Amino acid sequence: MSLVMSRMSNDARPDLGVGLILAILSAASFGMSGALARGLLDAGWSAGAVVLARLSIGAVVVAPVVARALRGRWGALWTNAGTILLFAALAVAGAQFAYFSAVQRMDVGPALLIEYTAPAAVVLWLWLRRGERPGRLTVAGTALAAIGLVLVLDLLSGAGLVLSGVLWALVAMIGAASYFVLAAHPRDDLPPVALAGAGLVVGALILAALGAVGVLPMHATAAEPVYADVAVPRWLPLLGLGVVTAGLAYCTGVAASRRLGSRLASFVALLEVIAGVGFAWLLLGQRPGLSQVVGGTLVIAGVIVVKLGERPPRPRPRAATALVGAPLPDH
Repeated sequence: MSLVMSRMSNDARPDLGVGLILAILSAASFGMSGALARGLLDAGWSAGAVVLARLSIGAVVVAPVVARALRGRWGALWTNAGTILLFAALAVAGAQFAYFSAVQRMDVGPALLIEYTAPAAVVLWLWLRRGERPGRLTVAGTALAAIGLVLVLDLLSGAGLVLSGVLWALVAMIGAASYFVLAAHPRDDLPPVALAGAGLVVGALILAALGAVGVLPMHATAAEPVYADVAVPRWLPLLGLGVVTAGLAYCTGVAASRRLGSRLASFVALLEVIAGVGFAWLLLGQRPGLSQVVGGTLVIAGVIVVKLGERPPRPRPRAATALVGAPLPDH
């Protein structure tokens, strides 16, 4: 275990204890989104309306942090406008809308686990695009994740899957994979939290525009959503989605990455899968079947092995590292 932790934290920074607490808080916050969204979807909300509310509230929460990070360097937003637009469309709005569309049709656990095959997609992209051929550990981890996915999709497990839900979850996986690729690209003039905040704002604007022209259904109801057989005011899950699963999750994730480094932070972020299944069980009564538990364990184990197989990052100049900061959290 000590060998595993030392390999995964080879780019770690001080404040390990505080960083771990922040990373766990971020993963748990992100994991709550599916269960909270499902209650609103069952109450008659459209997936587009739920995502728009989450992004809008999250953007307001993160705005002060973004302003402090930029410190008057607002020109960086214009310089990186193309990247921000792509990040907002694919990694933020697209991934979240696809994920919520998936949980509208299937249980949260399988949808989240399918989405978290994204690291395998990233490995394939880096191989085909940049010629970074995966090593043995990476191939082994990908195989484990693939076997786990087959078990998760077993209809006998009681997951209640439908083809449309699986397809939406795969679209969410593509969005998550684009998140990792875009977030990992170094940009000396754009702090990670600024990319996250700008992505929330632009993503919300994209969804609002699509809703205004009638391309994306945007409707909400006055019905109270139900969680664990208890009806709650609709503002409560909306506040949770915006403040906790967007604002808090992004901010604590960035803070954790600064303390832990990219490898260890991304490893701890895998707890989002467990948190998502746990909140779905707690709030929605979606108890995972044995096949799902085994498959989910294999998926998580596979992603961990893939992380262990990553080559150490090339050292960067200290000045550039200080400007860039740490990478974004995993979602």
